[in-house]
Amino acid sequence: MKQKPRASRKPPEPPSASPGTGSTRTRREWWFRILTMTLIPALLLAGLELVLRLVGYGYPTGFFRETQIAGRAVYVENDQFGLRFFPRAMARIPAPTVLPVAKPTNTYRIFILGESAALGDPEPAFGFGRYLEILLQERFPGARFEVVCAAMTAINSHALLPIARECANHAGDLWVIYMGNNEVVGPFGAGTILGPQSPSLFSIRASLALKATRLGQLLDATIDRLSSTPAASNSWQGMKMFVDAKTRHDDANRQRTDEHFKKNLTAILRAAKSADLPVILCTVATNLKDCAPFASLHASRLTSEQQARWEPIYRAGTELEAAGNWREAVNQYAQAAAIDGEFAELQFRLGRCQLALNQIDEARHCFERARDCDALPFRASSTLNEIIKAAGRESADQKVVLLDAEEALTQASPQKIAGAEMFYEHVHLNFEGNRQLARLVAEQAAALLPSLATNGNHRDWPTAALCDQRLGVTPWDRHRVYENVLQRETQPPFTLQLDHTNQIQKLSSELRMLRSQMNSNGIAPARALYRQALQERPDDFILHGNFAKLLEATGDPAGAVAEWERVQELLPFHFGPEFYLGKLLARLGRLDEAEQRLTASLKVRPDVAEALEELGLVLIRQKRPGEAQLQFNKALALQPGNARLHLHLAEAQAAQDQRDAAMTSLRRAIQLRPEYWEARYLLGVELAVRGRLKEARTQFSEVVRIKPDHAPSHLNLGVALAKENRVLDAILQFRETLRLDPSNQMASEYLSQLRADSPSKSR
Repeated sequence: MKQKPRASRKPPEPPSASPGTGSTRTRREWWFRILTMTLIPALLLAGLELVLRLVGYGYPTGFFRETQIAGRAVYVENDQFGLRFFPRAMARIPAPTVLPVAKPTNTYRIFILGESAALGDPEPAFGFGRYLEILLQERFPGARFEVVCAAMTAINSHALLPIARECANHAGDLWVIYMGNNEVVGPFGAGTILGPQSPSLFSIRASLALKATRLGQLLDATIDRLSSTPAASNSWQGMKMFVDAKTRHDDANRQRTDEHFKKNLTAILRAAKSADLPVILCTVATNLKDCAPFASLHASRLTSEQQARWEPIYRAGTELEAAGNWREAVNQYAQAAAIDGEFAELQFRLGRCQLALNQIDEARHCFERARDCDALPFRASSTLNEIIKAAGRESADQKVVLLDAEEALTQASPQKIAGAEMFYEHVHLNFEGNRQLARLVAEQAAALLPSLATNGNHRDWPTAALCDQRLGVTPWDRHRVYENVLQRETQPPFTLQLDHTNQIQKLSSELRMLRSQMNSNGIAPARALYRQALQERPDDFILHGNFAKLLEATGDPAGAVAEWERVQELLPFHFGPEFYLGKLLARLGRLDEAEQRLTASLKVRPDVAEALEELGLVLIRQKRPGEAQLQFNKALALQPGNARLHLHLAEAQAAQDQRDAAMTSLRRAIQLRPEYWEARYLLGVELAVRGRLKEARTQFSEVVRIKPDHAPSHLNLGVALAKENRVLDAILQFRETLRLDPSNQMASEYLSQLRADSPSKSR
C-alpha cells in the first residue's frame, strides 16, 4: 500500500526572505543591545567626568604642575599628588620645586627618585641631591647642573612609578634611583596602616587609575565621608602610627610586597629606557650598628615549650652582656638562636657582643639579620637590595649602572659596619652620609653625562668644607637639624628600642657641642658664609630660607623678614614663605601684618594646622578670642591628637569666660601628653580659682616635678598648701620661689605672714 508523505512540522520560509537574512537581523539586535548596555553608560560617565572637570571638582594627579613665576613658565610640585596614595588627612606633600619648562642651554638635568632618605629628611636643604649639585658644579664649572629631587616622604615604589613616567617627559639627562625603605610600611605595603595591605598589583594599579579620574575622586571622597574611622586615627602622627602594625619577615604579604617592588622597579627602568635615559640604580644603605630593631616577634613555628626554654637562656645572655662578658654572652645568645634565631633583638644583641670581640664579619651578619627580622620594617631589607642588584645586572645593557651604595658606605664606616657615623637614626643620612653618597653618585654621573659636561674645564672634586660652604652649613643649621632628630627620638617607636637611652645621650651630647660653637664670635662668620653662598646662587630659595632662620636665631629679625620676603618672590605659589613671615611678624609684635600673611598662607593651603594655630594665637593677642577659637577648632579637626592645640583652645575659651570648656580642653591636653607642664599649670590655676585646692595642689605638684625651675608653680603650690594649713610645706615652696625669683613680692608676703602666724613652725 502506498503511504502518504508526512506533513513537515517546520513552517515554510517566507517566500520573500533570502537565505541568511533572519540570522543577520538577530545578530544586529544583539549588537544593538550590547552597545546600548555599554556605550550609553560609558557616554554618561564620560559626560559626568567632563562636567566634574568643568566645574573644577577634584585635584590634579601629576607630581608636577605648570605655572608662571615672574613671566617664566615653570613646573612646580603638585601639593595634591599624595591624595591618590594616602587618606586625605594623612596625605604627604612634595618638597618645593621650581623647574623651567624650557631647559636652559648647556644644562644637565638630573632627577632623583626615592623616598625620605633620597629627599634628605629631616632637612632636604642638606640632602645628598644638594651635595650632588655642588660637587658637579664645582667639578665642571663650564656646565650648569639642575638636580631635581622628585622624592617624597612616606611613599614607596607604587607612587614612584607614576613619578618616573612623568619625569621621562621633562628633558632629563640622568636618573638616580635610591628607594626601598618604605616598601612595607608605605601605601599598599604589608605593614601599612594607610589602606589595604598588600593587595594584588592589578587591584593597586586599577585603584590608582580610577583615582586619576574626577569620578574616581568623587567616589573616594564619598567613601571617606561615610567611613566610621575616628578622625584621630586619620591624622598624620609620624612613625608612631605604625607601632601596632607588626609583621613577620616571612609573612606571605611581605613576600608579595617584595614582588610588587620588583615589578615596579622593572617598570621604572622600562620608562627610563623608553626615554633613552641613563640611570644610576643604587642599593639602599641603612643604620645597622647603632639602630636596634623597633619591634621583635618570635618565629611563628615556635612552640610554647620552646619559648619557655628560650627565655631564660636569652635573659642570661643579657645579664652577661650588661656585665661586659662578651664571649659568654655570645655563647648564651647562640644557644637561644638555635631555638629561635628570628627574634630581632636577639640578633642585634649578638651583633653588639661580636663587635666588642672584634668579630666584624659575624657582627655585620647579625646586625643585618636583626634589620631583616625587624617586625616594624622601616629599613630596606637584604631581599630588596638583592632585587635592586638583580635589576641592575639585568639592565646593564640599557644604560643602567648599578651603584652598591650600601656596600660603599659600609666600607667608608670606621668598623666596616654602617652606623651613627653616617646616619641620624635608622635610614636618614647625616651631613657626612649625604656628602659621601653624593660623591659616589657624582663619580658615576661624570662618566654617564654627555661629553660637554665631562671633557671641558675640569677641577678637582671639591672638599667637604667647600661643599658645606656652598650650602651654608653653620653650627646653627646643624643644631636645628639635630634638635629635630632628638624630638623624633622622644616618640615611639624610637622609645621602644633597647638602645634608646644611649641614642638620646649621643644626640644630647652632639647638641651640647654645637651650642658651644653658637656664640657671639661665630655670628658674623656664619652670616658672611650665607652671603657668599647667595652671591654664587642668588635664586636659591632654600639658601634664602635657611639664612632667614639663621638671622632670626642670631638676633636680626628685620633681616630675617627681608629674606623671607625674597623667598616669597621666588615661591609665590607656596604657603610656606607667608607662614614663616606671619610667624616672625607676630613675634615682632606686628600683629596686623602677621594676620595678613597667615591669612594669605591659608588661602594657598587651608589645611595646614600650624598656620591655623599661629593665626589663632595672633587673634588672641588682638583680643579676638572667639575668632581664635574658630581657628583652633579648624586645626584640631586636622590634628585632634595635638595637645598644644587643646591648650590654646582652652586659652581662647577662658578669655570668653567659658571656664568649664577650658578645663575640659586642658584635661584633654594632659591626657594626650601627661608631661605637658604648661597645661597642668593652667588647669591648676582654674581649679584654685574654683576653690578645689586638693586638685589644684596635685597639678602644681606635678608641674614642679616636671619643671622644677618654674617659680609661679612653686608659688601657687605654696598658696594651696598654706590654705590647707600645711605651713612647713608651704614655707618650703615660698622659699624655693624666692630662690628662683628673688623679686617675687607675693612669695615674700606669704612667707612673712606664715612666719608671723606660726613662729615656732617656721624655724
